[in-house]
Formats: sequence, structure tokens, C-alpha cells
Amino acid sequence: MINYLNSKIFGRSKLGWLDSHFHFSFAEYYQPNNIQFGVLRVLNDDLIQPGTGFDTHPHRNMEIITYIVEGELTHADSMGNKETLSRGQVQYMSAGTGISHSEHNFGSKSLRLLQMWFLPDRDGYKPNYGDCKFEWSLREGQWMPVASGDGDVKFPIQIHADIHLYATSLKKDQTIHFEVAEGRQGYLVLIEGELEANGCKMSERDALEVVEENLMLQANTNAHILLIEMKKS
Repeated sequence: MINYLNSKIFGRSKLGWLDSHFHFSFAEYYQPNNIQFGVLRVLNDDLIQPGTGFDTHPHRNMEIITYIVEGELTHADSMGNKETLSRGQVQYMSAGTGISHSEHNFGSKSLRLLQMWFLPDRDGYKPNYGDCKFEWSLREGQWMPVASGDGDVKFPIQIHADIHLYATSLKKDQTIHFEVAEGRQGYLVLIEGELEANGCKMSERDALEVVEENLMLQANTNAHILLIEMKKS
């Protein structure tokens, strides 16, 4: 089963300094039939203006991954971590029993990021933070393993949720396949570009819900893609 999601149906928030697309119910956008997809509870596509950002705020019992699309993100948290990340790089945070952090765009250009929240397999983990400065070439024409919850060493980020997160970058007319096995499902986000997924035409920011069905993707332009594979809900 494949369900195409046009980005025009997503929730929106325009605050001047922040322009957000909400894939699921978040903040002032609430749809009771669109709370989550499996353990994926939040996926926000945020555009943050220079000199602004999210001041210090708390999180608990959530696994959070942030994927930088363009610009620079500066993170600081209550555990003493401070890091600046740029295009294609990733930060992750197990909020666990409680952590506070800030996220700012101190650069001169707009910052675009995708932030994902996953429900942990249990509450009460010790808080943890890390980041990975992936080389762009690792995702060119192939699925780059980003994060997992099963200890698979090919995924450099390990979180407390049953997911496998991948990224890829395709040149125009390139194809790539992905197998969604029995009992599993996937959520695909076209970050940039245009493509066809099993014959379904997609544009920038569109998404697909995929349940127990293999995918064949063909880029109609250069395309940048994120895919989250997880247990079927």
C-alpha cells in the first residue's frame, strides 16, 4: 500500500522568523486523524531566518533527530554540548528523563532543517546527545544509513526506537530501489527536487506512506530524499 501526501495538505505556521510545514499534528495544527505514523510522532520542515531560532526549552522521553538541509544550525544543551552543523549533517538527542536545549541560526543565510521525533521503546532513558558530519558523497546514488534502533553498526546514530533512517541524493534520471518487508512500513520525504515513486509523481516537500510494498524511485530532476523504515503500526 502506498499513500501519496501532497505537501499542500500539511499544517503550516508562519511566524515571520519561522516558516514551518507540519507533517503531523503539532503546536497550533491539530488533526485527530493525523497524530503519528508508527513511532514517527513529529516531522517538521522548518525554515529559520538569520539571527533567530528556538531559545532554551525542555524535552522528555522523546528521540529527536535533526537533518540539516541548508544553512547552519547551532545547538546548545543542558549537558554542556555545543555544536554547529551544516548541509547534510545530522544531530540526535535522546531526551529521556529530561534535557533542555536551544537551536539557533547565527549565520547570514536562511536555515532549513527537518526535525523528527520518535516515540522511544520505553520512558526513562538517560539523556544523550550526538551528531554526525556525514560527507555528502556517502548518499550519492545510494541509501546512506543514518540512524537505527537495533544496534546495527552500519548506522552511526543509535536511538531507542525501532526505526532505520536513510538519506539519498539522486541525479536526474537516476533510479534506486528500497524493499519494505512484511510487517514493516516506511515514510518517505522528498526534501528537494522532483521524482516518481512507483509511478507516483512527487514534488519538493511531498511525502509517501508505504506499507509492505517495495519502492522504485526515479529522479525527474536532481533529488534529495529521506526515508524512515519502521515496524508496521
